[in-house]
Amino acid sequence: MGKTSIFILPLWGTGHFIPMVEAGKRLFDINDSFSITVLVVQPPHPSTISNLQSYINEVSSTKYGAGICFKYLPLTDPPADFQDPVDFVSLFLQLHAPHVKAAIADSTTPVSALFIDFFATTIIDVANELGIPAYIFFTSNAACLALNLHLPALEKKIPFDFEEMEGEVDIPGISPIPAMCLPTSIMNKKSRSYGWFVYHGKRFLEAKGVIVNTVLELEPRLLEAINDGRCVEDQSTPPVYPIGPVIKFTDVGKHDCIEWLDAQPPSSVVFLCFGSMGCFDPPQVKEIAVGLERSGHRFLWVLRSPTVTGEIRHPVDADLEVMLPEGFVQRTKERGLVWPRLVPQTEILSHKAVGGFVTHCGWNSILESLWFGVPTIPWPLYAEQRLNAFEMVRVMGVAVELKVARKREVFVEAGELERAVRRLMEDSEERKKVKEKVDEMRAACRQAVNGGGSSYAYLQRLAQELSKATA
Repeated sequence: MGKTSIFILPLWGTGHFIPMVEAGKRLFDINDSFSITVLVVQPPHPSTISNLQSYINEVSSTKYGAGICFKYLPLTDPPADFQDPVDFVSLFLQLHAPHVKAAIADSTTPVSALFIDFFATTIIDVANELGIPAYIFFTSNAACLALNLHLPALEKKIPFDFEEMEGEVDIPGISPIPAMCLPTSIMNKKSRSYGWFVYHGKRFLEAKGVIVNTVLELEPRLLEAINDGRCVEDQSTPPVYPIGPVIKFTDVGKHDCIEWLDAQPPSSVVFLCFGSMGCFDPPQVKEIAVGLERSGHRFLWVLRSPTVTGEIRHPVDADLEVMLPEGFVQRTKERGLVWPRLVPQTEILSHKAVGGFVTHCGWNSILESLWFGVPTIPWPLYAEQRLNAFEMVRVMGVAVELKVARKREVFVEAGELERAVRRLMEDSEERKKVKEKVDEMRAACRQAVNGGGSSYAYLQRLAQELSKATA
């Protein structure tokens, strides 16, 4: 069989970029006649792409270097006028349409598909012009996909902003959802981000298929509702391929955090980590410190400091002496470690000493916690994380609920964090039930990606479709 090309256009954020490339690696494992080109969008802030460079180098130096190459698209000026992050990334990806078209047109082998990030649906026009199938790669879960597909219908049914609602919203395949649990980006209909999500949801229906990083056994009712068309009005839904969990496993050697964990008893440590963009202002840091100290439990806390560059807030390595309450490190040194930088999260979650995980509810972090069988406390911060938290607690039953006071900002009091940590880490009926569900999901995730599992079967089906596209 001759070579056939697949082009992948990810967003530059690690939570989008890495799962799309890891999925490409799995396709290459199934069919090494695929030649995969990752189109690398160079973001306005050079530090962002430098964070990905080590990963790109790693992939290129393995056996996958024979089948996966990285093509850097030309530097492009950012949009001059944007309102919010969703508006920015959607407009910025749209500006790359000519570069994407030129890169694909230069291919010396037949092109079977273009995989695009779900924020890049404007690039479907490029695929149509070139006469190649476009597939959406959805890096979040089926719940968020169902909401995106159903949002145009909700636009007609609900005439006011979701942030004004006190009731629930019906989304096919999932229990009625409190309006306050919907993604932050769609709460205000006058925002550009809301407009983009309506737009993207409509354009998903034009794709040849939607690849989603979830597992059939984790979200069966939602995937059924998507596949039978209940999420859309008067249109059919393209085939959906749940191929997850797509996880990047790390092996960084003896990291200091791992060495500290080695000295702790089994299942005794609660791990707090809030993703690559998670950070808190001083008042919230103080509440976390007080809550952890009062809980009496061992902890590993990744603490990063907020900073602002231009209009964008992002975390940097923390100065612990400035950020933490006076005397906190000394008082808790026998049972706690505060780490001021990013950590190898999968290695930590896999460690036998970790018994619980306080997470921002990014979908990649959720999948990692389920893969390693670690029960969680959801602390959603932005994007679709509130919806993820609702699903974890109310639908999957794999998490202990944390009461978050919020309007536009999130805030958790020390007493609430202490209560949640105790419920998560201490022997009780609630802990037992949550752990049983987590272990059930762990087994489902691992079975799904094995030969004969649901995700493996969907990946094979996708590979067959891609092979037929250029036959």
